[in-house]
Amino acid sequence: MNESRTADAGALVEFYRRMVLIRKFELTADQMYKRAKIGGYCHLNLGEEASVVGLMDALRPTDYLFTNYRDHGYALMRGMDTGKVMAELFGKTTGVSKGRGGSMHMFDTGTRMLGGYGIVGGQIPPATGAALALTYRGAPGPDAEAVMCQMGDGTTNIGAFHESLNLAAVWSLPIVYVVINNRLGMGTTVEKAAGEPELYKRGASYRIPGVRADGDDVLAVRQAATDALDQARTQRRPALLELMSYRLRGHSVVDPARYRSAADVETAQEADPVPALRAQLIADGTLTEKQADAIETEMEEQVAAAVAFADAGPDPTPDQLFDYAYATPVPNAPTALPGERMVVLP
Repeated sequence: MNESRTADAGALVEFYRRMVLIRKFELTADQMYKRAKIGGYCHLNLGEEASVVGLMDALRPTDYLFTNYRDHGYALMRGMDTGKVMAELFGKTTGVSKGRGGSMHMFDTGTRMLGGYGIVGGQIPPATGAALALTYRGAPGPDAEAVMCQMGDGTTNIGAFHESLNLAAVWSLPIVYVVINNRLGMGTTVEKAAGEPELYKRGASYRIPGVRADGDDVLAVRQAATDALDQARTQRRPALLELMSYRLRGHSVVDPARYRSAADVETAQEADPVPALRAQLIADGTLTEKQADAIETEMEEQVAAAVAFADAGPDPTPDQLFDYAYATPVPNAPTALPGERMVVLP
């Protein structure tokens, strides 16, 4: 954490508190999945907490966020209620997407987090389109809105990534593309999948400036993201930000990650940003062991309350199957449940 001089002690403690919340939430989500409280796919931010907190602290409430399916921490840090996020994982009607989205599809217009996308790279075209819309809504300037589009390292190999960056450059869009490089696209290393493994350079052919930052340093992340967003606001220049990080578990909850060597796992654990920041704050005299323990306990209690809230929420009922399929009524919308006749004859 070599940039601690740029933040006061109170800010660092708050960052640690947020990182601990994500850590406790994700560890609990892992347990709930294995207890069959959570269905479908589930991808965790374990090991990437510093990147999540730094990015979200750089965003303003008026900015827009699009993420991939590893989105729980972003939802929490964007301001969604912890209980409602957990309820969404549980598939409850009290969830942020009324139980329709689950783990991969956190969505909330109030916090301007517009997904959570389950398709690899599915978030990139709509995020680019949102940035285009902003150019029609207002002029560039220090108070202008911007878009952040987060993705994993493997996503930089798909066509939509390059098509979107090209359009962002041609149209001078206020968007920051963020690549969380945890060094593994599912089970394949970046070096074996990318002709240019220094991913921040991939915007060069579109004349989009790229920056690589330490994703385990919350302050370095915040500074890099703030600089890129300021450029997007005032100059309408897109940016590509690559954050070097590790994930502590497999690609998803059910992935045992046997493709990782013992040395790689050890390196990832040594780089774990949560205990690293705790150790720094204690060594600096900013926190005592007792105070750090109190933060851990507080976040554990908050997550436990979220689980209780999720457990108490109602499940969707069969008659609600087609609710929210369309934003407005449309002719001939499906209403029949599985097994029912599509047409009832006289």
